[in-house]
Amino acid sequence: MLKLIVGKKGSGKTKTLIEHINEAAKVSKGNVVCVEKGSVMTYSISHRIRLVDIEHYDVSGYDALYGFLTGILAGNYDITHLFVDATLRIGGRDLSDLADMLLKLKKIIAERGDTEVMFTISCDKSELPESIQDMVM
Repeated sequence: MLKLIVGKKGSGKTKTLIEHINEAAKVSKGNVVCVEKGSVMTYSISHRIRLVDIEHYDVSGYDALYGFLTGILAGNYDITHLFVDATLRIGGRDLSDLADMLLKLKKIIAERGDTEVMFTISCDKSELPESIQDMVM
């Protein structure tokens, strides 16, 4: 399942994501991974979470982000939850490219069957392409 937390800057997306991350840490029977740009959440999330600062891997653009995320998923089939914060800061502001990446990723997640993936997107819901509107929480 792929979900989006959408809202303008300062609307509480990261706080909401942190709540979901910590809840996943309590219930997951596998691994929970959080990808962020920088180290904003280091002290806000459970120590059980594998926190990945994407800045260490020089990832930019949606093709690179897709490869990075599918690599994480391919490397560990015990991942039950994957969270990504600051998506537009990583991939860029082209919402059409974002939608293309999310639709490709949605297929991979459907094949796995048991992984929840959640992104924060800093924009108004009305700005998102129609093709990904159903992913918005």
